Amino acid sequence: MKRIERTTSRTAAMTCSSRAASFLETNPHYHCNDDIAVKILPHFLRLLFYMPVLRRYFLRILAPMGIFEYVIARTKYIDEVYEKALIEGFDQILIFGAGYDSRALRFRAMAQRTRIFELDEPHTQTAKIRQFQKRGLSIPSNVHFISIDLEKESLRQKLDSGGFEKSKKTLFILEGVLMYLISDAVHDTFETIQAYAGSGSRAVFDYIRASVLRHENMLYGEPGIVKAVSKAGEKWQFGFEPDEVDPFAEGYGFNVTDHKCVHDLEKAYFQDEDGQLAGRVNGTHCIVTLDKR
Repeated sequence: MKRIERTTSRTAAMTCSSRAASFLETNPHYHCNDDIAVKILPHFLRLLFYMPVLRRYFLRILAPMGIFEYVIARTKYIDEVYEKALIEGFDQILIFGAGYDSRALRFRAMAQRTRIFELDEPHTQTAKIRQFQKRGLSIPSNVHFISIDLEKESLRQKLDSGGFEKSKKTLFILEGVLMYLISDAVHDTFETIQAYAGSGSRAVFDYIRASVLRHENMLYGEPGIVKAVSKAGEKWQFGFEPDEVDPFAEGYGFNVTDHKCVHDLEKAYFQDEDGQLAGRVNGTHCIVTLDKR
């Protein structure tokens, strides 16, 4: 039995902590808009994070090189995709491995006509709901929670029983998900996305480069993040080479409309007007947006 089947996800907690720390940063390159992440931090950690010196010391000790920057870039990127889908009037948003994600709350005013579905392992999902309730954070009525183990349970059965509708214009979000799945589960997931996605649907996901699974240690910050993930008991199992993404997407009826790896993310989120970088992004991850053909 994997650790995540017994208790809450450590990587989900670290992502939430990173977003909270980012919200408290005043440097615009390091600031993200996840105010909810701060509110659901444990009390002692929230006090620590409000002190800049202690917050940065905490991150320097716990976060592998470039991962704080990557989480910030990924959060901003997917926030933009999410907001665009709401502006375009998408019918549904399906968030895989939602963890402590707060977009359903942060964008609630824009999402009143969009149904939001959050998929996750039951331990983490239950902990999130309890934490929201404990902090007095009301969950919008258009948000629906579905617990699932993607490697062991039928995604289609879970979606059908959870009220998700086929053939609707849907945004599928797989943030920090694919790398933790075995190959068969990745392909089963995208077969379901293909079958359920309506006209105009979109998907966004991040992935690790396949060379990381081969332990080639060629990328900035790679040894540190591999060690941290292993220590968390949630090892990576799936990756792509960048040139494999287009044929993968096409095989499931999607076209790649955006594909950002480390240098693209640095340029988009950490480069100043003079072309200087305010921070370096961990090189192990890339982010992709797909539109249904």
